[in-house]
Amino acid sequence: MKVHGEVFSSATQRVLACLYEKELDFEFVPVGMRTGAHKKQPFLSLNPFGLVPAFEDGDMTLFESRAINLYIAHTYEDKGTQLLYDGKKMAIASVWMDVEAHQFDPAASKLGGTVDAAAVQEKEAKLVQVLDIYEVRLAQFKYLGGDDFTLVDLHHLPRLQRLMGSQMKKLVDSRPHVRAWSADILARPAWLKVLAMQANN
Repeated sequence: MKVHGEVFSSATQRVLACLYEKELDFEFVPVGMRTGAHKKQPFLSLNPFGLVPAFEDGDMTLFESRAINLYIAHTYEDKGTQLLYDGKKMAIASVWMDVEAHQFDPAASKLGGTVDAAAVQEKEAKLVQVLDIYEVRLAQFKYLGGDDFTLVDLHHLPRLQRLMGSQMKKLVDSRPHVRAWSADILARPAWLKVLAMQANN
């Protein structure tokens, strides 16, 4: 099993966190993004869009972090943390996975960095709306997908980590259920291993 990526890439971090949660052995293959290696062969044969990560498991090659994680969670269901539900509960969790991908991530991805003031204001307003919805959800359930930690929560980790290291931390801290959820998932041993990989690079 190989992950081709960059430890500072949010998408790569999602896959690494999933592999650590599943307690799977893998080889990390750094992709030199500063040198443009992700836009050239041989990397383009793994991901034709020239984005990290790319993933290999035997004869299976995948790209797109959330799709990779679904594959890992299904294929290695009997290993490590159970990251998926069965039946109706999975349908509900899938809704919240889509919310992360289409509502939370686009807003959070532009915050915590240096961008123009108008863009920050627009994204902050969007993130406030999303976090208000999360606060209601997390008042009813321990995690966004239900009562167990799943891919729904795992997929939030990279962006949430960046938010908590920026002035946008106030948006999380001002919502008690979101704050408790954030503290819980950011302290998971699998995520701490991803952060350790970053620290070593």
